[in-house]
Amino acid sequence: MLTVFNDLHTVHHGKVEMFRGQLVPCFEVPARADYVLRELQERNLGLIVPPVVFDEAVLARVHSQRYLDFLSTAWDEWVALDPANVDRDALPSYWPIRTFRADVLPASFPARMGLFSYDAGTPLTAGTWQAARAGAFCALTAAARVLRGERAAFALTRPPGHHAGADFFGGYCFLNNAAIAAQALRDAGVDRVAVLDIDYHHGNGTQAIFYDRADVQFTSIHGDPHTEYPYYLGYADERGAGDGLGFNRNIPLPRGTGFEKWRDALKDALRGIAEFKAGALVVSLGLDTFEGDPIAGFTLATPDYLRIGEDLARAGLPTVFVFEGGYAVAEVGANAVNVLDGFMQHIA
Repeated sequence: MLTVFNDLHTVHHGKVEMFRGQLVPCFEVPARADYVLRELQERNLGLIVPPVVFDEAVLARVHSQRYLDFLSTAWDEWVALDPANVDRDALPSYWPIRTFRADVLPASFPARMGLFSYDAGTPLTAGTWQAARAGAFCALTAAARVLRGERAAFALTRPPGHHAGADFFGGYCFLNNAAIAAQALRDAGVDRVAVLDIDYHHGNGTQAIFYDRADVQFTSIHGDPHTEYPYYLGYADERGAGDGLGFNRNIPLPRGTGFEKWRDALKDALRGIAEFKAGALVVSLGLDTFEGDPIAGFTLATPDYLRIGEDLARAGLPTVFVFEGGYAVAEVGANAVNVLDGFMQHIA
């Protein structure tokens, strides 16, 4: 398995996030990716390479230009408000909800931050843009290598991406790496691309990006949004719109779901992908389905991730894996690499 590793991921390191009414240390930390990298090295599971640098214009194939402009200058603007901000992360505190306008770009930085975000749990730091940009390049590099004939490639990066929409951040995500990889595969001539999100939390950003399209099928297996983040998307009746009607599929499962029922959902999702006749697969590889995850509620065990990899390999598709969530930090490396190992063992 080829891994494309973002060695700049550590420059994004949030201090605190808002969680259930309190400022708490961030769950999304650099050690998450470092544990995965260490596990890959210990198992000698293929080459590990840096990302290729791409023209940033490719990011606008998925994200709006005014959003990208905001992200690329946000830290400098934050510090310009108050020099003391250099020691504080930026968290949004205003949002344009129902009846408010979103078409006018405010001059106020806090107002613009709210315009481009949807929660107070995603700190923007001095290195956020640098890390997110390099992470998108990891996804693009992984997609390019698959297009060149690799059976699969893994984009190992953080911050994660699947909660980021075309013009908003949240859920620890700023640029949607899975969507960027899927769009790159389409732009290179793959007629139909399937995106399968197996993170505990619904990939609301990816769904929103492709919701009205028939060329990219989005399927997500996740905690029921009646009780689980991101709450406002991820219901089973969200099937797409316009040309995309029927090409969006959500499989919400109740808190406490174990591997047997979860695996049934995965097999069901893979049947739908086979019926779609995808030419390539992008997997949003979230590991917060693990039984010990502090902000999730499924009960998968470490050996179960080998079986997941095997099931994904049976799809028989060129596959780009993109690292998403997983906050039981000490175990995330073994769980992630088990998926990749199970995948490679099945195709060997």
